Amino acid sequence: MDSVAVAKMSCNPAIGGIAKGQIVREIDALGGMSGIVTDESTLQFRMLNKSKGPAMWSPRAQCDKIRFSLNWRRVLLNTYGITVYEDLAASFLFENSKICGVRTAGGQIFKCRKLILTAGTFLSGKLFVGRRQLLGGRIGERSSDGLTSQLVERGLVTDRMKTGTPPRIDITSVDTSVLLRQQGDVNPERFSFLNIPSRVQKSGEQMDCYILHTNEEVHARLRKGFDDSPLFTGVIHGRGPRYCPSIEDKLRVFPDNDAHQLFLEPEGYGTNEYYLQGFSSSLPFEVQMDALHAMEGMADARVFRPAYAVEYDFFDPTQLKPTLESRMVENLYLAGQVNGTTGYEEAAAQGLMAGINAALSVLEKDPFVLRRDEAYIGVLIDDLITKGVDEPYRMFTSRAEYRILLRQDNADQRLTPRAYEIGLASEERYVTTVKKYEDAASLTRLCESVNLSAPVLNPFLIASGSTPLTESKRISDIATRPELSLIDILDYVPRGTFERYNLSGIPDSKIVESVEINLKYKGYIDREIQLVDKMRRLEDLIIPEGFDFDRISGLTIECRQKFKRYAPRTIGQASRISGVSPSDISVLLVYFGR
Repeated sequence: MDSVAVAKMSCNPAIGGIAKGQIVREIDALGGMSGIVTDESTLQFRMLNKSKGPAMWSPRAQCDKIRFSLNWRRVLLNTYGITVYEDLAASFLFENSKICGVRTAGGQIFKCRKLILTAGTFLSGKLFVGRRQLLGGRIGERSSDGLTSQLVERGLVTDRMKTGTPPRIDITSVDTSVLLRQQGDVNPERFSFLNIPSRVQKSGEQMDCYILHTNEEVHARLRKGFDDSPLFTGVIHGRGPRYCPSIEDKLRVFPDNDAHQLFLEPEGYGTNEYYLQGFSSSLPFEVQMDALHAMEGMADARVFRPAYAVEYDFFDPTQLKPTLESRMVENLYLAGQVNGTTGYEEAAAQGLMAGINAALSVLEKDPFVLRRDEAYIGVLIDDLITKGVDEPYRMFTSRAEYRILLRQDNADQRLTPRAYEIGLASEERYVTTVKKYEDAASLTRLCESVNLSAPVLNPFLIASGSTPLTESKRISDIATRPELSLIDILDYVPRGTFERYNLSGIPDSKIVESVEINLKYKGYIDREIQLVDKMRRLEDLIIPEGFDFDRISGLTIECRQKFKRYAPRTIGQASRISGVSPSDISVLLVYFGR
């Protein structure tokens, strides 16, 4: 088996980012391995958006791409119950309307009770560099043809999407002295909630990224190749990601911008290869090179491989159940880019949830579905099956209505107990989580009960630029001041106080941070909890499977059409379908006697 093809980072050498980091933390809290493997492969760690509120904080790690793949290979080959076999899937096997197996190009037949399709960009994949076209899911790897048509014959709706990847640069050919250096955090964190130090935490060494910019000369050279761009000549029909456009798309959409920011990101300790974030393209190779050489520091730049675009098949995710099982083909689950998403993290979340539900179905147990107020993963899947996609779907914090509840720091509190109940999270993980939040509860009680006197605390407050006290105040009141840190305030708690609250001393910094967030943002948190309680009433109102919406005369024609297409399973889900009005929901509530 080719180790490089296992968990290969096809595009950027990073895990996490805005909202994506929250998803990886949730996967870890559920017992998945994405966080642990990332920590073992980290080159640089940064917590993004620290200048904003904690709902926006998002962890991101640059990864060693080869180590990432090898670490995943080790995990897979040493996990009980997993058998790995490498071949090309040539066709599906069916019994009536149920999928029951797959036949490979090598003639092998694998029978199954459940099948999860995670084909990424490989379904009828095409690669584009200028006017050149190649068949493939990524450069050097063949596409998978014929599978889409089999599923279309059974009622699945398909379409085309497009994505792209930038050139890989030889960093030894770049004058990095003129570029802005972007370093990792001074005290890097990790993704996993388990007490396992990450690679950079153990070594103390991180690799730098570099920031550079395009300029008007770069733009002029790029525009010379527009006549050969498959994006503009109509050769590519798939829809591309609006939030991560190609460089030529940026020039078209933002014609007045004089410059666009780019990042050079390392791909590993043992390679000179760097990823040019923000410069994905399908322009001819010679045009790419000409434009690259016009950037500061890049006059002599060499590339390991050019940027290229990929076009591929995906399936309408509104045809999926909340478990990610197809509503058209029984026992078939779809996850990742085949559902119209983009990004490693979104794909990993779907793969985990599809795997959980396929296993639970085999065991004849209840499905495992996360609500929008429980996890970003719940938001992701609900958006897909309720709203569908008109471009590659990417997660953002703005997509979550309850993001102050869905922070990256409390994913274990939200999800580990649920994962433990179904046997996914280990005993060790569950015990660690329970102890952590027992200590957090104890510290919260201490903060809400213990007063600190003005004479003791005022020197610290004055030194911190905070208003002195005129009388004793509870720690919880003092900690709400934005300029103060709870961990510093706790240094002034009298000896012996912690023991009275079942604590041996000041707890771990992550526990203190969690308590501090809850104290500072208590008003916002309480308000979101109230909103969740109101919405949950609608989520608990189940619409019978196969219900005939034509029986409700008060619904608009558009609403009935939408309900027939999306088959919402709850009134809450029905309320989120585009085109459904509050009056339509009121009609549903009246009909069902609520």
